[in-house]
Amino acid sequence: MTGKEEKYVLSLQTIRRILDFRDDRNWAQFHNPKDLAISISLEASELLEVFQWSATDISADGKLDKIKEELADVINYCVLMADCCGLDLNQIVNDKISRNAQKYPLDKAYGSSAKYTEL
Repeated sequence: MTGKEEKYVLSLQTIRRILDFRDDRNWAQFHNPKDLAISISLEASELLEVFQWSATDISADGKLDKIKEELADVINYCVLMADCCGLDLNQIVNDKISRNAQKYPLDKAYGSSAKYTEL
């Protein structure tokens, strides 16, 4: 794995910290798929709010710090959702990439923003 790729990997230690944080506070009892999905959506909305009514420069006005904070919240809740549902994150992400590769073949999708139904 190259250095560039390593920054995108959640280590087992990081995942364990997320789960331990929850468990140390006895919060698993409040976590169910519905509420975790709501939390993912709410945190994603907070991430989106960073960009509302603003220029696209993410370095301005402390935007990058807020992006990091909200993206971390989304990722944390995604890990908790996967754990709650007994899902293997690597497997489901790779399965989705494979499905997307079928929907968006390189020869049709390269350089196009069109939806797969319009290719």
